[in-house]
Formats: sequence, structure tokens, C-alpha cells
Amino acid sequence: MSSMKKTRSLLDRTYEVLSRRPIYHGLFWLVLFSLMRWIDQGNEVETWFALGNELIQLFFYVVLVYLNLLYLIPNYLARHAFVYFGLVLAVCAIVTPIEVLVLFLKFSNQDAYRESLVQNQVWIFWGNLVVTIISTILRVIMDWWRYQNEKQVLLTQTIQSELRFLKSQINPHFLFNTLNNLYALTLKKSDKAPEIVLKLSEIMRYMLYECNERRVPLSREIQYIYNYLDLERLRQPKDADIRFIVEGNISNQIVAPLLFVPFLENSFKHGLNHMVTGAGFVRLSLLVSDEDLEFSIENSKVDQIPKENHARSGGIGLVNVRQRLNILYPENHTLEITDEPNRYVVTLRLKLDH
Repeated sequence: MSSMKKTRSLLDRTYEVLSRRPIYHGLFWLVLFSLMRWIDQGNEVETWFALGNELIQLFFYVVLVYLNLLYLIPNYLARHAFVYFGLVLAVCAIVTPIEVLVLFLKFSNQDAYRESLVQNQVWIFWGNLVVTIISTILRVIMDWWRYQNEKQVLLTQTIQSELRFLKSQINPHFLFNTLNNLYALTLKKSDKAPEIVLKLSEIMRYMLYECNERRVPLSREIQYIYNYLDLERLRQPKDADIRFIVEGNISNQIVAPLLFVPFLENSFKHGLNHMVTGAGFVRLSLLVSDEDLEFSIENSKVDQIPKENHARSGGIGLVNVRQRLNILYPENHTLEITDEPNRYVVTLRLKLDH
């Protein structure tokens, strides 16, 4: 993971340098002038004479390119593509004779060069047109590159805001009930009190400090679930069926942080906590392979949940979960929800990162 971070950091720094307008514009003109110099080296022409010709051509390239970049592209390319290409042809057709005239005057004492210039002015037109079109292509590429980078920055910010939102959703009832149970155990001088303090501190430490990365070890997520379930068992009826089964190798896998928390909290908040009579249940299973993960959670339900609670359980929370999965695992996950009168089942399948 460290090598990937270094590579990403190097790419980010490279993009930051290359995306500065003076840098990529300067590189464009340097490459173009070097190409012109290389082409003229094959001609038996005096160096200073050839250099003067190249500078004149470069001047007219500059006029065409910046007229294209500053006026034609912003005003016509996106909205009127055919008009844009027509204007490019017209501008090149207007500029080329002016360029030929300037070179013609420069060749005042060289009739052979003047004759050759008149005969080859069509190639000067095509050269102007090609350079102008290349500037359009590079502009489109740079805009796309900038858009992708801004999209990635926005994506990162969205993920971070989703994670901050998730951290802010630590259920206060869960915390208060845990603290009340802890208080009761301390009054009884129970040996379980230190263990509860440890589990609660591990939950808080993980949520507030350890899950700030885009991916975390799967083993830490599983430990969070174990701690959460142990604390829930303190406040649920003794006959409540709370179990968690893990199968597969979890030592080297990574996942997005706090990925299972919304499902876990909802299974109690909108399921087991409403059970007044009869034994309720929350059953979790996690099946892990080298490339895939399947998480399933099933909880009991009362026959009829009050309307406001039912709306909350399937409303904003579920929308946020789907949105976060779409951001973190685009096209690499499936989420299945089964809502029956007496049970609620969520099954999440993921393609794991390598």
C-alpha cells in the first residue's frame, strides 16, 4: 500500500506541475520549435536564414493557436462544431497569405526562394491548419484531464464527508445504555466492568482515530462488530439470539471503514429493540475468499412497526448506504434487501481490493 501511495503522490505532483498553464504552453512551443529545427536541418540552408524563417512561422502559429484557444474554442466548439471547423479553415485561409507575403518580402534578393514560396503556399496553409487542430486536440485533452482530476478530488471529499457523517451517527442511546450498564456493574463490583470499558474504548478509538484511511484491515472491522455485539448483549434480553459467524481468511483483506455499521445498528434499532414478547434475533455471517466478500445480517421484526420508525429505517439511512457503496465500490458490489413481516435480511457482496 505504501508503494501505491508513493506512486499516486508522484502522479499528483506531476499533474500539479504540468497543469500550470505557463508550463504546458511552454512545452508545446518548445516541442513545436524543436520539430521545425529538426526538419530544416535536412535542407542546405544557412542556419541564421533558416532560423529567421522558423521564427516568422512560429509567430503566425502563435497567432492562430491563441485565436483558437481564446476565442474560437470557447465560443463555438461545444455548441456549434461545424461552424467552429468552418471558422478554423477560414482563419487559416486568411492568415496564410499574410504569412506568405511576410516571407516573400524577407526573400527580396532571392528569386528562387520567392518562386518556391509561391508554389508551396498550399503546404503552408496545411501546416497552419494542422498546428491549429493539434492545439484543439491538446485543449480537449487538458480539459478532460482537469475534469478527471477535479472529479477525483470531489470524489475524495465526498467519501470523507460520508465517513464523517457515519462517525457522527454513533447511536447516543447505545452509548448511554452501555454506560448505564457499566455503572450498574461497577456498583456490583462485577469483574465484567473492566472488559466493558475496554470494548467501549476500542469502539470509540476505532471510529474516531483509526478509520481515517480509504481502506482499513478487514480484521479491524470484524473486531468492531464483535465489540459492538458484546455490548448489545448487556442490554438485550438474555434469550435474544445474537450470533456472528466468520468464514475464510481475514488477515490480509482490506475494506472501506465502517462499511457494515449502518446495517448493524439498524438491525437493533429497528428490529430487536422493538421485540416486546418472544425471543428476537440478530444473526450475522461473513464469508471471505481471496477476491470476494459476502456479508449477511438478518434480524427479527415485530408484526407492525410504527410508521415513523419504519420510514426512518428504509429512508435516508439506506440512501446514504447505497450512495457510499456506489462511491467506494462502483460496479463491484451488490446489495440485496429482503423485507418480510417478521424478519429483515440484508446481503452485501463485494469484490475486494488487491
